[in-house]
Amino acid sequence: MRAKDKTRLNVLRAIISETSNAAKTSSPIHSDLQLLSLIRKRSASLKEAGREFAEANRDDLKENVHAEILVLGEYAEKVATTSIEEIQSAVSQAISKLQEDGGRVDMGAVLKSLFAPGGALDGKPAERGQVAKIAKQSIPHRPNLI
Repeated sequence: MRAKDKTRLNVLRAIISETSNAAKTSSPIHSDLQLLSLIRKRSASLKEAGREFAEANRDDLKENVHAEILVLGEYAEKVATTSIEEIQSAVSQAISKLQEDGGRVDMGAVLKSLFAPGGALDGKPAERGQVAKIAKQSIPHRPNLI
């Protein structure tokens, strides 16, 4: 407030508001990953608003939204998450273990083995969506025999 940075102040107020609103629901924000998810949702809605402002030829509003998206991006970068290389390694190990055990190698089985208690990503700050995307790319596809 003292720096008179209206954009950053608006972003912080919106995040605080959404966090307090989430506290009143059945899934309050308790972790950094949940906060990161909230920041990404807010960014996505602002990007959509920016597109609408561009279509309506409201460049002034579009610039404000773009500045808020940049501030949200700065905050999102500060949240520590598991590296992509570590996730890929854990996914490939889980797939090979499932193949050795003779079990099904599908998305559900891989994710379950990774996030289960004692799994490779149990308790680590890894986003399920990102892990699922990497797992989908890594699971060997079998051609349909029908």
